[in-house]
Amino acid sequence: MLIIKAKEIFGANKSLVDIHREDDEEITVCGDIHGQYYDLLNIFELNKVPSKANPYLFNGDFIDRGSFSVEVICTLLAWKVLYPKHFFMSRGNHETKNLNHLYGFKGEVCHKYDAKVYELFNDMFQHMPLSHCINKKVFVTHGGLFAKDGVKLDDIRKVNRIREPSDEGIMCECLWSDPCDQNGRHPSHRGVGVKFGPDVAERFCEDNGLKLVVRSHEVKTLGYEYQKGGKTLTIFSAPNYCD
Repeated sequence: MLIIKAKEIFGANKSLVDIHREDDEEITVCGDIHGQYYDLLNIFELNKVPSKANPYLFNGDFIDRGSFSVEVICTLLAWKVLYPKHFFMSRGNHETKNLNHLYGFKGEVCHKYDAKVYELFNDMFQHMPLSHCINKKVFVTHGGLFAKDGVKLDDIRKVNRIREPSDEGIMCECLWSDPCDQNGRHPSHRGVGVKFGPDVAERFCEDNGLKLVVRSHEVKTLGYEYQKGGKTLTIFSAPNYCD
């Protein structure tokens, strides 16, 4: 019931969701959790549990690698169903079938539940938005930016996301790309997506009237890191990652 209800809520949105907060209000953006249930509880202990006055955006990769992916995703979905307009979740590259059957989620779900529940999770993942935009100024997506210039927020809104991602295009790059400190675009060590430099991030922000790109997708020792130039911020939220 929880998975199906969450799927309905996600499915009612476009592929890019706009979030509005007043100037005196905050929103907390979290990066990868990767099945680290106790790290998730620690976030809520430090920063208080979600509420209408304390909204959250979790930016993908809730599952895989850690031992408690089921507990993490079910907790997050429960908050989403409770506060659909104050709790947000972006799809990450691990919320896809080809990754989560390799990195632990499939085995965990089939052990704790069964194959039917695993299929329900994957169906729900396809309905998750790819990106969010906070107050028309901060663009948040799991991976990063695009293989070509000129991509507008409206192009992302219109993407047909209810599928497994291909190896190229806007959807793939939202899930897989990474920043680097060298200008231009470069092949990614991941084999999909691109590495994009500070100049690419600056042009994307200028084209779309943005101040900042926030993304996750990479482990950072301090939990966060700015790309050279300060237009891209990486956030990673699993401090006990892989123990």
